[in-house]
Amino acid sequence: MPKYVIVRHFDVGTAGMPEVGSRSRRVIEDYFPEVTWHHSHIAVEDEGRVRTFCIYEAPDIEAVMAHAKALGKHNVDGIYEIAGDVTPEDFPLGDPV
Repeated sequence: MPKYVIVRHFDVGTAGMPEVGSRSRRVIEDYFPEVTWHHSHIAVEDEGRVRTFCIYEAPDIEAVMAHAKALGKHNVDGIYEIAGDVTPEDFPLGDPV
Protein backbone atom coordinates (compact mmCIF):
# COMPACT_ATOMS: atom_id res chain seq x y z
CA MET A 1 0.00 0.00 0.00
CA PRO A 2 1.39 3.47 -0.83
CA LYS A 3 2.79 5.77 1.84
CA TYR A 4 2.36 9.54 1.84
CA VAL A 5 3.90 12.60 3.47
CA ILE A 6 1.29 15.16 4.41
CA VAL A 7 2.61 18.65 5.19
CA ARG A 8 0.26 20.92 7.09
CA HIS A 9 0.00 23.81 9.49
CA PHE A 10 -2.44 23.99 12.35
CA ASP A 11 -4.84 26.58 13.69
CA VAL A 12 -3.83 25.65 17.26
CA GLY A 13 -0.57 26.07 19.16
CA THR A 14 1.54 23.35 20.73
CA ALA A 15 -0.78 23.17 23.75
CA GLY A 16 -3.65 22.11 21.48
CA MET A 17 -1.76 19.39 19.63
CA PRO A 18 -2.50 16.50 22.03
CA GLU A 19 -6.22 17.04 21.38
CA VAL A 20 -5.59 17.16 17.63
CA GLY A 21 -3.56 13.95 17.79
CA SER A 22 -6.29 12.15 19.70
CA ARG A 23 -8.92 13.42 17.28
CA SER A 24 -6.83 12.29 14.30
CA ARG A 25 -6.55 8.80 15.73
CA ARG A 26 -10.27 8.65 16.52
CA VAL A 27 -11.22 9.83 13.01
CA ILE A 28 -9.04 7.09 11.51
CA GLU A 29 -10.47 4.37 13.74
CA ASP A 30 -14.08 5.46 13.27
CA TYR A 31 -14.16 6.47 9.61
CA PHE A 32 -10.95 5.52 7.79
CA PRO A 33 -9.79 2.07 8.97
CA GLU A 34 -7.90 1.64 5.69
CA VAL A 35 -5.59 4.53 6.66
CA THR A 36 -2.60 4.01 8.96
CA TRP A 37 -0.89 6.94 10.66
CA HIS A 38 2.74 5.90 11.10
CA HIS A 39 4.30 8.95 12.75
CA SER A 40 4.62 12.73 12.60
CA HIS A 41 7.45 15.23 12.83
CA ILE A 42 6.29 18.42 14.56
CA ALA A 43 7.96 21.78 14.01
CA VAL A 44 7.11 25.14 15.51
CA GLU A 45 7.72 28.17 13.34
CA ASP A 46 9.18 31.38 14.78
CA GLU A 47 5.72 32.95 15.12
CA GLY A 48 4.48 29.88 17.03
CA ARG A 49 2.51 28.22 14.26
CA VAL A 50 2.68 24.42 14.40
CA ARG A 51 3.68 22.63 11.20
CA THR A 52 3.68 18.85 10.84
CA PHE A 53 5.19 16.36 8.43
CA CYS A 54 3.19 13.16 8.82
CA ILE A 55 3.67 9.72 7.31
CA TYR A 56 0.46 7.89 6.39
CA GLU A 57 -0.22 4.62 4.61
CA ALA A 58 -3.42 4.62 2.58
CA PRO A 59 -4.91 3.03 -0.52
CA ASP A 60 -4.78 6.37 -2.36
CA ILE A 61 -4.26 10.10 -1.92
CA GLU A 62 -8.02 10.67 -1.78
CA ALA A 63 -8.22 8.68 1.47
CA VAL A 64 -5.48 10.85 3.00
CA MET A 65 -7.26 14.01 1.86
CA ALA A 66 -10.61 12.79 3.23
CA HIS A 67 -9.03 12.11 6.63
CA ALA A 68 -7.46 15.57 6.63
CA LYS A 69 -10.79 17.19 5.82
CA ALA A 70 -12.55 15.26 8.59
CA LEU A 71 -9.82 16.18 11.09
CA GLY A 72 -10.11 19.94 10.58
CA LYS A 73 -8.23 22.64 12.56
CA HIS A 74 -5.47 22.78 9.96
CA ASN A 75 -4.55 23.56 6.37
CA VAL A 76 -2.87 21.05 4.09
CA ASP A 77 0.20 22.48 2.38
CA GLY A 78 0.95 19.35 0.35
CA ILE A 79 0.50 15.61 0.08
CA TYR A 80 3.22 13.60 -1.62
CA GLU A 81 3.50 9.89 -2.35
CA ILE A 82 6.74 8.49 -0.93
CA ALA A 83 8.86 7.03 -3.72
CA GLY A 84 11.42 5.43 -1.38
CA ASP A 85 13.55 5.82 1.72
CA VAL A 86 17.28 6.28 2.16
CA THR A 87 19.61 6.60 5.14
CA PRO A 88 23.25 7.67 5.38
CA GLU A 89 24.17 3.98 5.43
CA ASP A 90 22.87 3.75 1.85
CA PHE A 91 25.79 5.96 0.76
CA PRO A 92 29.03 4.38 1.97
CA LEU A 93 32.04 6.60 2.16
CA GLY A 94 34.69 5.57 -0.30
CA ASP A 95 38.16 6.95 -0.58
CA PRO A 96 38.36 10.68 0.21
CA VAL A 97 38.11 12.88 -2.85
